Amino acid sequence: MSENKTRLTTGWGAPVGDNQNSMTAGSRGPTLIQDVHLLEKLAHFNRERVPERVVHAKGAGAHGYFEVTNDLSKYTKAAFLSKVGKHTPMFIRFSTVAGELGSADTVRDPRGFAVKFYTEEGNYDLVGNNTPVFFIRDAIKFPDFIHTQKRDPKTHLKNPTAVWDFWSHSPESLHQVSILMSDRGIPATLRHMHGFGSHTFKWVNEKGEGVWVKYHFKTEQGIKNLAPDVAAKIAGENPDYHTEDLFNAIEQGDFPAWKLYVQIMPLEDANTYRFDPFDVTKVWSQKDYPLIEAGRMVLNKNPENYFAEVEQATFSPGSFVPGIEASPDKMLQGRLFAYSDAHRYRVGANHTLLPINRPKSEVNNYQRDGQMRSDNNGGGSVYYEPNSFSGPAETEENKTTPYTVTGMADSVAYDHHDHYTQAGDLYRLMSEDERSRLVETIVGAMKPVALEEIKHRQIMHFYKADPEYGKRIADGLGIEIPQEVLNS
Repeated sequence: MSENKTRLTTGWGAPVGDNQNSMTAGSRGPTLIQDVHLLEKLAHFNRERVPERVVHAKGAGAHGYFEVTNDLSKYTKAAFLSKVGKHTPMFIRFSTVAGELGSADTVRDPRGFAVKFYTEEGNYDLVGNNTPVFFIRDAIKFPDFIHTQKRDPKTHLKNPTAVWDFWSHSPESLHQVSILMSDRGIPATLRHMHGFGSHTFKWVNEKGEGVWVKYHFKTEQGIKNLAPDVAAKIAGENPDYHTEDLFNAIEQGDFPAWKLYVQIMPLEDANTYRFDPFDVTKVWSQKDYPLIEAGRMVLNKNPENYFAEVEQATFSPGSFVPGIEASPDKMLQGRLFAYSDAHRYRVGANHTLLPINRPKSEVNNYQRDGQMRSDNNGGGSVYYEPNSFSGPAETEENKTTPYTVTGMADSVAYDHHDHYTQAGDLYRLMSEDERSRLVETIVGAMKPVALEEIKHRQIMHFYKADPEYGKRIADGLGIEIPQEVLNS
């Protein structure tokens, strides 16, 4: 270590050996709870804002129902997906990611797409975005990434230099950056955008047979987006434009709807697919794994009280029901801890007792006490397990199914390091008009960056995705790409 380099340490002063990769069982994972540095980063990050959400602070929500339209019981035993025509009540919260509670709706930002299904087997939360991928693929980098999206601690202003510095040092972000800077970076309304589970999950059927699955919600209203100048004008005139539009549409009986499709991958394909299927910065080709219709989501009721329902709604990708399980996706593994931990801090240890979060099914456990306990706190029933008094007991048939893990316990990255092919494919799929707008948006976003070194580093990522992509951005910024790169 050079003498002038400040040593990164934990909160208790111990030096950190790896701040880029969480400790996993082998390169694929899953993540090990012994990685105390990861846990400290996530736990501290969840407590950095009071009282609004650290991310996804500004949001709108609605009630509705999910209807099964295709029998997928050969893939999953989840009861709410078990029978064509079955209806399950649900609640959804849409949100921007980086802005504060009072920020404008029409900024360029991913949109949160968090769905709570009130099933007869408990609540199932699918906590995704309006994009199929994300900026990073390891939860250990999440606090640092979000810090770049927030305000500079000195100026209290947004900091483009921090944003692009992080992205330029994290080439895995290129795919999501290309989506964010494209036309889809600013949806026209919350009704006119798709939603995705983003992560890979595991489905298990009644026989205990598993598959890997990805979720796609396709809007029935069609995709519509806002031009940057229109979005900026609306942000100044009506910063709650998306919130108002959703409320009014439902109030007028124009109920928004989405079709849910899934991609199914056999378990064994995970070991041979050309991209790691658990890397959330990558998509699965729909030619390899076609979309299969699962159901339809309809929003038909507005909240009666914003704070009680939208603001106090808590979602966790770890809220599973039988038939749906986690995958070794490193970003998902971190979120399984971080989301519930954030709710325990922000809303309270008993946040699941609030009406908006309370399951429709019966709840029986040994959790007691804590702030805001609003029921009878278990009364005088037995309060520990195992016990001799017929208290609630485990049901062996609902154990999660095993999968094989191998490798050394170490802080390592995914085996696959191709961060450019899918971003390049996305660029090449765009029309010339879409490419021009994408380049114009990126150039405008990068111009304020303070260091030329950051611009050069980021341009090289674009160039590696597609030479034309990188060259056009370089030209827009007035930067020369080295001749040896052009000749390579």
